[in-house]
Amino acid sequence: MEILSQMWSLLGLLTLLQNILPSQLLSLLNSFYESLQDLLTPYSYFEIPEFNDHSTLDPNDLYRHVNLYLNSIITATTTTTTTCRRLALSLSKSSTCISFTIPPNHTVPDSFLDHQLSWIHHVDTVQDSLDEKRNFTLKIPKRHHLSLLLPYLRHVSSRAEEFERGSRERRLFTNNGHQWVSVPFRHPSNFNTLALEPDLKTQITEDLRVFSQGKEFYHRIGRAWKRGYLLHGAPGTGKSSLIAAMANLLCYDVYDLELTKVSDNSELRSLLVQTTNRSIIVIEDIDCSLDLTGDRLLNRTRCVDGDCDDNPRVTLSGLLNFTDGLWSCCGEERIIVFTTNHRDNVDPALIRCGRMDVHVSLGTCGVHAFKALVMNYLGVESHVMFDVAESCIRSGGALTPAQIGEILLRNRLDADVAIKAVISAMQAKILGADVDFNNSRHEYDDVVGKTVESGYRKVMVLSPANWEDSEWRLGGKKKKNEGSTWERKVKFLVRLKSLTKSDSGRRGV
Repeated sequence: MEILSQMWSLLGLLTLLQNILPSQLLSLLNSFYESLQDLLTPYSYFEIPEFNDHSTLDPNDLYRHVNLYLNSIITATTTTTTTCRRLALSLSKSSTCISFTIPPNHTVPDSFLDHQLSWIHHVDTVQDSLDEKRNFTLKIPKRHHLSLLLPYLRHVSSRAEEFERGSRERRLFTNNGHQWVSVPFRHPSNFNTLALEPDLKTQITEDLRVFSQGKEFYHRIGRAWKRGYLLHGAPGTGKSSLIAAMANLLCYDVYDLELTKVSDNSELRSLLVQTTNRSIIVIEDIDCSLDLTGDRLLNRTRCVDGDCDDNPRVTLSGLLNFTDGLWSCCGEERIIVFTTNHRDNVDPALIRCGRMDVHVSLGTCGVHAFKALVMNYLGVESHVMFDVAESCIRSGGALTPAQIGEILLRNRLDADVAIKAVISAMQAKILGADVDFNNSRHEYDDVVGKTVESGYRKVMVLSPANWEDSEWRLGGKKKKNEGSTWERKVKFLVRLKSLTKSDSGRRGV
């Protein structure tokens, strides 16, 4: 009781001194007290305010990075969550996960290079105002603060950017006049589901990861931090799915640039300036978007003859500057993707090294890609008909991912029926038959059966009356070839058809 009364007496004395002593002396005493406290404490304190200048409300990026960083460590660890017992939860439209906010005057512990640090979130009310001043205070060991501070803050910013990239909602943009409009980008494609051969998949993913981590490298060699990809192949080979998988892997936004809606080069540059960092700029069917791949010598000849088009439009020169000129370095960490069905129709100036750095040829499915599609659509890792399908693929019956996917999708309720339907379509392709991939399994079999029968009739026409002048001559040099390519195909398909039928009989299909 005596201690309590003494404390009240001391508080009363301090209040009396504040009213009696001049303000200058009080300020001096306060400074002396803080200096003494700093001298005795083993920690240094660094404040990070929400705004650089509270009067102009200039946001402090470091404050935002600290907030994101604390979100990331709270989400990733249970230790921090149990230490900080009060957390405010929120979910915004632009994010895909729940975010945590530290309540005022609460502490979040952290460690860096075997040193213990902590963050304190302060919220103060501005006098005579409803506004609040927020800041984070970093508590760091005084003996090591010179060696720890800058590396730790770089670690905080790097971790915050990585967390923001993975948690925010990605957007798909398209150009509408001189500006972009967007919708949420929720394409489910990823490299685990892509129908690509393993070596090609590994090469692409490694190149993308090295690029995304190459900020210091690109700055050191003096090049803009960008990369160009040319995806070429027949329709249905997975060019658009590959772009979506790239965006999902790197957590980039996608800008789908429609060149036919761009009036001139100036508008093209304006659209480029509006794109954000960490994005993929896509121009699909570059050879069909505009008349950019014509003979430039012919165009110059027309201008000399006075037949030059003076109407403003996007030119090849403007597109070249867009991809590799001075305007292309107005942002960082960008990937520019061109797609085309016919690589030879694209002007060589557009796809040279430095503009399109990586050329990816997408074609029909190989063995691994076929098995990946079967696994995705049917959930089947192995099947007795895989050997038959592999033989068809190696014999020229490979189909595009879109064709195989459509057949598997239609028959996904029965794995045996679905795989047999794909094999029937492969057989029809080997024989050169026109196949409608919207047909059912039985119609595929009819196409193969009719083609095989017509093949036999073709062989019988040449035998035996025409043996003397044909490749089937028994005594000729071609005997060891055992017939023509057509005959081998027919015999091969007859064996395949018997295998599929016998397998179906065993399984009761």
